[in-house]
Amino acid sequence: MGIEIEDKFDVSPDYELPDLSALAEVTGPESRHLIALYHDTPDLRLAARGVTLRRRRGGADAGWHLKLPQAKGVRQEITRPLTRKTVPAELAELVRAYTRGAELVPVAELDTRRNVTVLRKDGTALVEIADDRVKGTVLGEEPKVVRWREVEAELLEGGTKKLLAKVGKRLRKSGATPSQAGSKLAKLLEPAPIPTAATKPGSAGEVVLAYLRDQVQALLAQDPRVRRAEEDAVHQMRVAARRLRSALKAFKTVVTGTRAIQDELRRLGDVLGEARDLEVIRARFTKELDGLAPELVVGPVRTRLGDGLRERERQAYGRIREVLSDERYYRLLDDLDTLVAAPQWGKAADEPAQEELLKSARAAWERVTRAYDRAQAIDDPARREAAMHDVRKAAKRARYTAEAVGLGKPAGLAEGVQEALGAYQDGVVAQGLLAEEAARAREAGADTFTYGLLIGIERGAAERAHAGFPKVWKKTCKALAKVL
Repeated sequence: MGIEIEDKFDVSPDYELPDLSALAEVTGPESRHLIALYHDTPDLRLAARGVTLRRRRGGADAGWHLKLPQAKGVRQEITRPLTRKTVPAELAELVRAYTRGAELVPVAELDTRRNVTVLRKDGTALVEIADDRVKGTVLGEEPKVVRWREVEAELLEGGTKKLLAKVGKRLRKSGATPSQAGSKLAKLLEPAPIPTAATKPGSAGEVVLAYLRDQVQALLAQDPRVRRAEEDAVHQMRVAARRLRSALKAFKTVVTGTRAIQDELRRLGDVLGEARDLEVIRARFTKELDGLAPELVVGPVRTRLGDGLRERERQAYGRIREVLSDERYYRLLDDLDTLVAAPQWGKAADEPAQEELLKSARAAWERVTRAYDRAQAIDDPARREAAMHDVRKAAKRARYTAEAVGLGKPAGLAEGVQEALGAYQDGVVAQGLLAEEAARAREAGADTFTYGLLIGIERGAAERAHAGFPKVWKKTCKALAKVL
């Protein structure tokens, strides 16, 4: 697996590469012959999202390549050894969010004659420039052949983005033009863009739809990473689901008829949350144990807290993969595509964005204050603390609403309330989990001294967060009164 950062250029058949020796030592060109067979669904669902899945022969990296878009000019590349023409099961699994049960079939072949030039410094490869003459064949009952030439400048491990930009500038000065296609396959197939509804310029509908589209793309981009259990992927996918759900709640006068989508997003967030919470708390305990003097870590506490939580985390990931592979999840993704392509507009959709969306942000914060007032009116301490969890959830929703409409300061203030309450809640949850683990250790005849120390640390952290919250609340309310 690697991250591919490259710039692509269209060039004429008689184009000549410029002299790049002033930038670094130039080696090459070296000739290669590459033949790649691309797989996609019959309706090109991968290509439409900028995803490529190919089986390539020739060159130094023959094998199966899956490229997933990360940002403009940046793709994550996952490779597997060259096998028969059937797509490896692991790679097919990673594109399920795009195929949604549809069959993967060969859709195109690219026959590329490549001349490779490499820029080096002290023997380290910095940038690779590939001059490609391509014969592309669209497969089908009546195959279509297209020929073209292009140049790619790819950043290698030893190079910098600054050097890549300098190479691109030299290429443009010599007649190359930046390619509008994200890949050779996109140039050949020209897949239809993902449908997006038309909106009135400057309207609330325009702003909300753009935000929803971005979050749908973020959710899809994290799906393969979650299936691979990559670092922070569960968190990022959960955030995208929560942002979508919060936006649909907050802007219900702009986009209507989304209750069923909200319910499915909540279900997805819940199953992602189980693994995410275990990840966080395992890292939390590890940090706390590392902060103790060695003589205070008594018995196999690291193993119990580490391996035990890791096993629970592994089981949670298993449940995530089940959810991400069922028809219910695919229907949610289809519904999100429909939401972006043909939303049910509400009465506020055509209203001026600034006025209408500021109103939504103000209403979201008012929900936080009402939840806080209700919690403070409860006499029973246990019930009051439970109600404060609702304040935290309302603050998170207010934060996401402010982010969606570009209100940075209110979003940051709401996040401060959310984090202050979260620090207390995390400490309470950690104490409960430590008590459970201590009980299991005691039953096994192990020393529980260190568990008691950790519970004390967590109790202190929770109490400090609890004591400091009124000050955070007062400061936040005062600041928000000036901007909302």
